[in-house]
Amino acid sequence: MEEKQFELNDVVEMKKPHPCGTNRWKIIRLGMDIRIKCEGCGHSVMLPRREFAKKMKKVLTESGE
Repeated sequence: MEEKQFELNDVVEMKKPHPCGTNRWKIIRLGMDIRIKCEGCGHSVMLPRREFAKKMKKVLTESGE
């Protein structure tokens, strides 16, 4: 299985939508843990890198860095 590629400020789609109804998340911190922010309501969540990679579906827009 190939490793998913993502960087800081990428907008990603997760497998399950957020309760607010949107499925777009922006990566705002990278490290051992990854913090993502909901594009709909602004709620942020921190996940371990392995769990994030499992729950992420695809990268929607790249940061352009």
